[in-house]
Amino acid sequence: MQSADRIRSANSRYHDLAAAHYDAKWGITFSRVGQAQVTGKLRKALGHDPAVFPRALEIGAGTGYFGLNLMLAGVVEEGVATDISPGMLDALSESAAGLGLEVETACCEASSLPFDDDSFDLVFGHAVLHHLPDLDAAFREFRRVLRPGGVIAFCGEPSRHGDRLAAVPKRGALAVAPLWRALIGAGRRAASNGAGPSEEERLEQVVDVHAFTPADIARPARAAGFERVRVRGEELVAGLFGWVNRTLESTARPEDVPWAWRLYAYRGYLALQALDRSLLESRLPAGLFYNLLVSGRAPAP
Repeated sequence: MQSADRIRSANSRYHDLAAAHYDAKWGITFSRVGQAQVTGKLRKALGHDPAVFPRALEIGAGTGYFGLNLMLAGVVEEGVATDISPGMLDALSESAAGLGLEVETACCEASSLPFDDDSFDLVFGHAVLHHLPDLDAAFREFRRVLRPGGVIAFCGEPSRHGDRLAAVPKRGALAVAPLWRALIGAGRRAASNGAGPSEEERLEQVVDVHAFTPADIARPARAAGFERVRVRGEELVAGLFGWVNRTLESTARPEDVPWAWRLYAYRGYLALQALDRSLLESRLPAGLFYNLLVSGRAPAP
């Protein structure tokens, strides 16, 4: 078991290294499609259409995928972004400037936020809780900085079942990767310098700390004093499809992957995401899905 300090250090270093190409790796955009994606996830987490939040705090903001899109969509008026990676916050600030948005940033840990009590109407994040070594301390901080009646919403957290399930398409994709590269004309496997995995690749294997059951992710929220704690699942077939494609793409040089393939992967993911949303997510237990979403409310006076 790694110490909390080692986990924090690994996450900071890994995300600094990944910052320059993170948006390209994960297909992050600040278009209408990106805005629809994040508002849809927030709606699903809350269980209703999101209000307009005057001041919102993003935890583990990365390059700004979630928060900047919420601002562009008019859901968040004033945004504050935190992360333990200075490189990620630099990339976020650059994107914000290009989009004409003003965002305050703070390089800090989720368990020690440099903000006054009752400062925000929304505390949120995407794919961040599974990186945090001390969830109880983090949720206490979220509760502290929220105004009475404010809400938390965290999306994109890996479920324990989904994390195990994702290993199957990853192994299958690696097995057929040489044939895939031949079919799309991607040539040889992404070049190696013979020195083994890069520092970024090594760190990527240790930065994920948790895979959650619905009860695991609800417990620290309730313990911190949140009410109306709600956990939902999302993305089953879309998640499996996405892991196959991402694993295949990781074996080729990015410049060798044809645009037609990228378009197929992107449109296929959106189509299967719609299938999950319309048919499966309301009928199957949350723990079966790859991603979990959790929300809660700070008690009103």
